[in-house]
Amino acid sequence: MPSVETQLEVIKRGCDELLIEQELVDKLRLGRPLRVKAGFDPTAPDLHLGHTVLISKLRQFQELGHHVLFLIGDFTGMIGDPTGKNATRPPLSTDQIAQNATTYKEQVFKILDAERTEVCFNSTWMGKMSAADMIKLAATHTVARMLERDDFGKRYRENRPIAIHEFLYPLVQGYDSVALRADIELGGTDQKFNLLMGRELQKHHGQPPQCILTMPLLEGLDGVQKMSKSLGNYVGINEAPNEIFGKLMSVSDELMWRYIELLSFESLETIRRWKAEVEAGRNPRDVKVLFAQEIVSRFHGAGAGQTALVEFEARFKQGEIPEEMPEFSFGTGADAISLAQVLKQAGLTSSTSEALRMIDQGGVRLNGEKVSDRAATLPRGEPMVLQVGKRKFARVTLQ
Repeated sequence: MPSVETQLEVIKRGCDELLIEQELVDKLRLGRPLRVKAGFDPTAPDLHLGHTVLISKLRQFQELGHHVLFLIGDFTGMIGDPTGKNATRPPLSTDQIAQNATTYKEQVFKILDAERTEVCFNSTWMGKMSAADMIKLAATHTVARMLERDDFGKRYRENRPIAIHEFLYPLVQGYDSVALRADIELGGTDQKFNLLMGRELQKHHGQPPQCILTMPLLEGLDGVQKMSKSLGNYVGINEAPNEIFGKLMSVSDELMWRYIELLSFESLETIRRWKAEVEAGRNPRDVKVLFAQEIVSRFHGAGAGQTALVEFEARFKQGEIPEEMPEFSFGTGADAISLAQVLKQAGLTSSTSEALRMIDQGGVRLNGEKVSDRAATLPRGEPMVLQVGKRKFARVTLQ
């Protein structure tokens, strides 16, 4: 294993908070692989780059020689994580959880080393708990302690309902650390309460308390709000290579370093060299290309990054419209239909409001010409090429 100092530098890279650093140093000095836990509730089938911040950090632990516990919360998924929510989440069915869990495993091994990853399901131990066992677990904490959590406290002050089963979520997540005898647990900054619960329950069961590493929530392509599919500012890891490449090339030069720090597997030495070269006059676009190629190749195989670069250069640097694009044909009883509606129906925007916003921002083109009128309509007849931003195209015919 690398030296403790080297390991600590890699572990702290991009992290928001490490609790407690000296305890982690003591664990590293033992010279054995640490048991590194991160839990994921299979609440949705597809992952985006924001989800992979934690997974990328797990990969770094693997490269340092540690043992990764990738925990799929098939039991907690039936409760629904209340973190950051102002209302009770509907529980998932067992079929939904099983299907999403299968998809998760397929996606995460594009990042993690499968041979050094132990996939766990918390139903393995929670499903065996009796009602008496659950009561004993619930008895370890008070309602007052639970209300210290920001989202619970806010809902209580606003007289919004809190279901009793929601209090079980942090307890179960904490008990997972007991069952797995975790040395360190990773989570987003919004998970700090739940991560601390693991420390407390481990102490209660006579185990050394786990250290906690919180990772920041990744900003979306807009550089403002966190990455979210509902906000349309995301990069899905199952998206086409050209789409991933184009989206990453669209981020600002400042945001690029944030993405590289949290998502790249390049060494800290290499990243420091890149920054020095950019400060000395190198075009930051060159670094962005290297990063975009790395991410595309990670999810689509070696060589996919270079192919995406060639097509990106041909399409956007030279102003070409791609020969192949999705084709749609819509029937309409009217002589014309609003452009915003067509953009939504063709999947170029997630909603008509987003379509209108893109028109206002000058991001919509019709047959290569920019459209600035949000009230624009499209006639029936000949096929038209619609473009949103630099990467989304569709050939549309209204009948």
